[in-house]
This record gives sequence, C-alpha cells and structure tokens, in this order.
Amino acid sequence: MLDEVGRLSALIGSRICHDLISPIGAIGNGLELLSMAGVAPGPEVGLLADSVAAANARVRFFRIAFGNAEGAPPVAGAELRDILEGVHADGRIRVRWRVDGDVARREARLAFLSILCLECALPFGGEIRVHRDADGWHLFTVAERLRVDPALWGILRGEAAPTPPTAAEVQFPLLRLAILEGERVTVRDDPERVEIRISPRAGAADG
Repeated sequence: MLDEVGRLSALIGSRICHDLISPIGAIGNGLELLSMAGVAPGPEVGLLADSVAAANARVRFFRIAFGNAEGAPPVAGAELRDILEGVHADGRIRVRWRVDGDVARREARLAFLSILCLECALPFGGEIRVHRDADGWHLFTVAERLRVDPALWGILRGEAAPTPPTAAEVQFPLLRLAILEGERVTVRDDPERVEIRISPRAGAADG
C-alpha cells in the first residue's frame, strides 16, 4: 500500500510539472520574440524574464523532487547544478553541490527532497552542502542562525507528528516514504547544525 501511495503521489507531481513547463516556456519564447522585434527591454520586461527563469527552475526542481523516478534515466550533474543555481538565484540560500558525474533519478529525488527539508531550517539564509561517497549521501546546513522544528525532523525518524504537516512541509513525509523503499536515513537536528545522511540498507542491493 505504501508503494502505491508513493507511486501515485510521484505520478501526480510529474503530471503537474509536465503541464506547467510548456506554458512557462511559451512565455519565455514570447519575451525572446519581443526582444528580436526590437522592443526596448524596459524594467517590466526584465521583471517578466526573471520571473519566468525562476518559475522554470522551480518547476524543473519539483519535477525531480516530486516526480516519478521509476524507469527514468540518470540526471546529468550539469543539469542538477543548473537547476539548483536557478532555484537559488536570489542568493538567500546557496547549495554547494559537491557531487561528481550523473546521478540516478531516484537518488536525485532523495537529494532534492532532502534539500527542501534543510531549507526549512534556514529562514534567515545560509548554505546547504551536498556530498556523495561510497557510504551514501551527506547533506548539511552551514548558517549562523537556524530554526529547527523537532516535530518535522522526527517524521524522518518514523515518529508521529503531533499535527499533520502543512503543504510547505510535505517533503518530510515524502522523504520518509521514499526511504522506506530501500534506504536508511540518519538525522541530526541540533540548534547549531542540521544534517541528513542517506545510505543503502544492508542487503537492499540484493533484493
């Protein structure tokens, strides 16, 4: 049942992102045509162009974080970095993606969901650093100030939340649901640092 719920939510995410990306791209193409037609690039056009770029990056991010990873090809490392740079173009939060090479779509989904979780601890800005090695994924915050909600981080440990997560917090139960399929997660949610480690369960690769 959990597998079906996770698969259905991923398919819904994929459908929404698929339907949004085309009109966003069309707006971007329209702005390019205006530029080619000699329309002076005033502040209004600049604002529209920035908004389209931000929306496009956000939809691409959500497509990986919330979309269906089953049977999907790996994601190029350059594409992942490009998405993250676009999503965090305002500079309030910076993501240091220190992962070489392509990434399996499922692993990219886990990493992006983890980034969304870590962003919740950074309302004042900061950095998220992402590493991958033979032991799995390691993501952590670097910031002067954090805001940590123990109830949210308890969800990743399998603890029952006192109140249901809001729409802005849906990444926590989704990440918990995703890792039940074959990974083990370790969470540290201290006031000074928040980190997530994701590693394969023993024997997961065999079965």
